[in-house]
Amino acid sequence: MASRTLLWIASLASVPLAWAGSPTYNEIFQNPLPLSPIATPASSANVNGQQIDFYEVTIEPFQKQVYPDLGPANLVGYNGVAPGPRFYIQKGTQTVIRYHNNHTDDSVVHLHGSWTHTPWDGWPSDSIHYGQFKDYYYPNDQNARSIWYHDHADGITSSNCFRGLVGTYVIYDPEEDKLGLPTGKYDVPLMMSDKMYTDSGDLIQVGNEQNDFIGDVMEVNGQPWPYLEVEPRKYRFRLYNTAVSRPFDLHVEQSNGDWLDFQVIASDSGLFGSPVQSSDVTMAMGERYEIVVDFSNFANQNLTLKNTFSLEGQGLAQFDNMDLVMSFVVGGSVSDWSSNEVSSILNQNIIWPQDKDEIDHTFRFQRGGDAAWTIDGVDFNDINNRILARPPQGSTQRWRLVYAGGPGYHPVHIHLVDFKVLSRTGGSRGVLPYESAGLKDIVLLEPGETVDVEVYFGPWNGLYMFHCHNLIHEDHMMMASFNVTRLEALGYDNVESLDDPDDTRFKAEDWSADAYSDSQIQGRLNWLGSLGAYDEREELSSAVAAYYSGNPNPPVETCNSQTSASSQTQSWGQNWQGNRGGRGGWGNQKQGRPWPR
Repeated sequence: MASRTLLWIASLASVPLAWAGSPTYNEIFQNPLPLSPIATPASSANVNGQQIDFYEVTIEPFQKQVYPDLGPANLVGYNGVAPGPRFYIQKGTQTVIRYHNNHTDDSVVHLHGSWTHTPWDGWPSDSIHYGQFKDYYYPNDQNARSIWYHDHADGITSSNCFRGLVGTYVIYDPEEDKLGLPTGKYDVPLMMSDKMYTDSGDLIQVGNEQNDFIGDVMEVNGQPWPYLEVEPRKYRFRLYNTAVSRPFDLHVEQSNGDWLDFQVIASDSGLFGSPVQSSDVTMAMGERYEIVVDFSNFANQNLTLKNTFSLEGQGLAQFDNMDLVMSFVVGGSVSDWSSNEVSSILNQNIIWPQDKDEIDHTFRFQRGGDAAWTIDGVDFNDINNRILARPPQGSTQRWRLVYAGGPGYHPVHIHLVDFKVLSRTGGSRGVLPYESAGLKDIVLLEPGETVDVEVYFGPWNGLYMFHCHNLIHEDHMMMASFNVTRLEALGYDNVESLDDPDDTRFKAEDWSADAYSDSQIQGRLNWLGSLGAYDEREELSSAVAAYYSGNPNPPVETCNSQTSASSQTQSWGQNWQGNRGGRGGWGNQKQGRPWPR
């Protein structure tokens, strides 16, 4: 590094480094920010005009030297790296990702932020056992957005994610590329988490935690307190909070202590309509934000990404240096001035849910016993009562989320959908400007808070989850289900369902060399593509919208009982095998498509 960087590090000598848990880490801001390799497809297929790329990923244990003077840490990663490979997928290109579990613990994969059909959404009991593989089939037809993939296994999500089973997944499209936002080496993912290590240099075990895990080592992309050399120009940072239980409040601090203003341009569901100027951004576990930081006035200086989220009053552990995240070492020249713009108009195509005044559901998140965290007093092990909502497909509901007990924080994640944050009361803040500027799939519940969200339930029907994304709470069953029920009026004759997370056709399989042969892989892609799982999603959405706009008596939610559930869960997916004569052809079955062409 440059000599001024060494001086910067020397200035940290006054920072106290005595921690309660981990051994002293003496290399703060001395190691560069790592970037995981970019995933590349192993093969591709064109099925009835649809491009499907096939990827192979192995879940496997590996060792990494975190402390230079201690033993290695035992981690688990996708393809033996943590975070896992970076996926960059063009909108409209479908993917099939084969996850082979070469680790002794079970694994489940959830693509967080994707409107995936439920057999591939990451149901906690849909396990990939040691020696098995599962093919996950993703549509990638949402607007450009920063989503991520991570473990979702029943009861061990915190342990698996803590040891490395997380990774970035970016959907991009040509419309976003036209905006001139920073790209290439000026577009950097930052996956932030807190960890704790033993005296031997290994990670501690979090599987026995009952409340919350708060670490004493801040990591970005798997490296404790890294630095990133940047040029004096604009950078786009994709921020991911992948911590187990710790929220962040992030700001960029100048050497004189002043906070630098930046532009928040996107959140969970992609670009805002316009950028929002801010000097900080609060992030719950699982949340994503994208910011553009302009370093042009800071040539040959150092800035620090810091965290000021206070855990005081929650009975949670406090550690030194957890206000430090990473360092930006600004150079003196710019190698490329292209893609250095932030337009005042970013995204004019946000589809906001229909406004509603009445509350459809109130859900209370609280401690339910010595070891159980519950939603409305129900934990996910209660299979007879865990379906807490049955919104009709295409409907909009207003949900009220209530922090009813702790300790800790409850970031609420709703699978399948994007939602609008309407109000926030009873806590330390209201709805922040960047929080309301775009649609979300996760929202933070602080102690004492009540948050209202407006949710559009679509495009698919089926059984999905919502849960606390504090992974300790999640592992102790602070999860519930909602069933997006089919609209009978659209017609479902001879249409096969893709609404069952336990659909045996898509379960994990035992590994075999034959399953990885070119012919078998091509056969699998052809079979999945022929299901029509994600075909004509736009036509479906238009038909549903037309149904509601012209219906003075729209369907209402069915009663919350298992008898009702049994008739509602056999809803339709998009497997048109019996009805179609190839993509765009429907044979002689007039009743197979539930909307007019």
